[in-house]
Amino acid sequence: MIFKRTPGRARLVLLAAPMTAMSLLVSGCMSEKDLDLSSYVEDVEPADVLYNQGLANLEAGRLKEAVAKFQAIDRQHPYSEFGRKALVMTAFAQYRQGNYDDSVANASRFVTLYPSHPDAAYAQYIIGLCFFRQIRDVTQDQKEARRTVEAMDEVISRWPDSQYVEDAKAKKRFARDQLAGKEMQIGRYYLERREYIASVKRFRYVVEVYSDTRHVEEALARLTETYYAMGLVSEAQTAAAVLGHNYPDSQWYRDSYKLLQTGGLEPRENRGSWISKAGAMLVGS
Repeated sequence: MIFKRTPGRARLVLLAAPMTAMSLLVSGCMSEKDLDLSSYVEDVEPADVLYNQGLANLEAGRLKEAVAKFQAIDRQHPYSEFGRKALVMTAFAQYRQGNYDDSVANASRFVTLYPSHPDAAYAQYIIGLCFFRQIRDVTQDQKEARRTVEAMDEVISRWPDSQYVEDAKAKKRFARDQLAGKEMQIGRYYLERREYIASVKRFRYVVEVYSDTRHVEEALARLTETYYAMGLVSEAQTAAAVLGHNYPDSQWYRDSYKLLQTGGLEPRENRGSWISKAGAMLVGS
């Protein structure tokens, strides 16, 4: 498609490819009566007028109309300041619509084209919000949670002084908690089936990677339980000891302590264990 300004009028006329309506008319395959040139013409309006109309529609909750106005600016006034702002507002309005894929596409386009623009942090934040709103229950796939973490990490690292950083951190914490919860769900599944090596792998991952989430207490308790069932007494004692050191008032610690007592054991930390090394990095340490 090629747009051309017609002489004397603020209108854009689309020059079509060969064998368009105009060429068909000339060749006699279409009558002038059948030809509707209005579909090939778009009125050009001032960017500020379109932008204010878009904002008015947005405030009134007419999201579809708002998107249409902002997209008109992008078409008619590309690369202008209003065009740049309209691209961000298009992404925001689409986010409000729940049209997350298009919102992410437009916000990503803005960040790619204008990474140093004052609104770049906001555009990246919108990307994170789109993924955040689609996070599912831990029983389901957590790809949206992973994408939320990645998108909000960009906000935090690239624009550390922006006003969106604090909320980006909060949403990142929630998403990480979801990811840890998914690991715990899978680990418990393997533990119930007595597939101990597979369950240890999941619980260990939570302790080492998601140590700042609420799931780490249960992960240590499950490690105590799993290692005890495997006959790896020293590792079970270490897991319980690290749990007690970091979360002495936890019910998970009391349960782990009782479990060890059934075998005449008590928590005892082996400093050479991976659990001891990971424990030194825990939030409660």
